[in-house]
Amino acid sequence: MSDADTDAVLAANQAFYDAFEARDLDAMSDLWEHSDRVSCVHPGWRRLEGWASVAASWAALFQGPQRLQFIVTGVRAEVVGDLAWVSLDENILDGEAGATVAALNLFTRAGGDWRVVAHHGAAVLAGEP
Repeated sequence: MSDADTDAVLAANQAFYDAFEARDLDAMSDLWEHSDRVSCVHPGWRRLEGWASVAASWAALFQGPQRLQFIVTGVRAEVVGDLAWVSLDENILDGEAGATVAALNLFTRAGGDWRVVAHHGAAVLAGEP
């Protein structure tokens, strides 16, 4: 693992949240691997498998009325060969309300670029131990 690899994965991870906040479906699509092996779990949703299902979920989220802002904390990236994962907390602001989601983003290197192959978000309950 090189510092350049870690920096590139962290940049791809930040681009994920930038696309999410901007509700930019094209930018989000550019970040994902378009294959049947991708997987996504939005908090409170069933697991989605395959690019078609994942892409449809982003389209649905971006068309909704909710505008979200992400403040990510506790970011930790690991790179092993052509596989990388980033664990973090998504501190989400929605108008006056807020919530925290523990997230794990999995990336694979393809043609020199890092592509998302999995995103898993789990709501953190208030009063956790």
